[in-house]
Amino acid sequence: MGKLLIVGTVAFDAIETPFGKTDKILGGAATYIGMSASYFGLDAGIISVVGGDFPEKYLQMLRDRNIDLTGVEVVKEGKTFFWSGKYDYNLNTRDTLITDLNVLADFNPVVPENYEDCDFLMLGNLHPAVQMSVINQIPNRPKLVVLDTMNFWMDNTMDELMEVIAKIDVITINDEEARQLSGEYSLVKAAQKIHAMGPKYVVIKKGENGALLFNNGDAFFAPALPLEEVFDPTGAGDTFAGGFIGYLASTQDISFENMKRAVIYGSNFASFCVEKFGIERMENLNRDEVQQRLKQFKELTQFEIELTH
Repeated sequence: MGKLLIVGTVAFDAIETPFGKTDKILGGAATYIGMSASYFGLDAGIISVVGGDFPEKYLQMLRDRNIDLTGVEVVKEGKTFFWSGKYDYNLNTRDTLITDLNVLADFNPVVPENYEDCDFLMLGNLHPAVQMSVINQIPNRPKLVVLDTMNFWMDNTMDELMEVIAKIDVITINDEEARQLSGEYSLVKAAQKIHAMGPKYVVIKKGENGALLFNNGDAFFAPALPLEEVFDPTGAGDTFAGGFIGYLASTQDISFENMKRAVIYGSNFASFCVEKFGIERMENLNRDEVQQRLKQFKELTQFEIELTH
């Protein structure tokens, strides 16, 4: 089993979709990544920051999943990061209504001593300066460093983001972000350009249209499972990332072949995440459900065909 360190937000979200709306609920990239990765029973820790308004029950819920929270700073007099968004009917587009950085604005991450020797590092969606600070605090390079980022950082902190991208092994972004980062419309060309920036592996998430994995001219495609109900896509990308790195850390195998399996695991967890608001579905997920859905993925993609010359 590998030791996994997750950097990202632990936050409040308020979400509105055509199927309902929530008040403030638990959200944040590190929360979703941690919930997903915890399925594999890893030694995992989170680096984040919350305010004095953050309920102890949420922290306890993460601890109950064997997630080490030594690296989560609590600023008693501060307020927790808050995001509010509204999705339209196709759920692929959303409007951000509120982004209150609060304690995140002055966050200086500190890597706990017992995670300085982590084998796997997951840099969740955060300011590139925070991601770089964590990289610089780890004395020996981890076996695998995975980065998730978004168009906001490309728009506002491109130089700092490029410095981080040069130091990682895997980048996970969506198709729109891949096109923006590379300036290429073709995702194959986009992946080639992003490879040249540093990452050996490029994972491009396409929402309900699955995910692509690229590595030096090799490519793999994982479909998204056709679901009867999609309720709330918030956190699906982070849940994917948690399943992806959680599987790799649990198997200690970072070959391209094993990354294909990791992409399937990531897609599998993301398919559960979207079925309820926030982390509700992930909270009660059991092993049988995960295995049953893996079987569905397998049946969806497996076929036999005779190749004639």
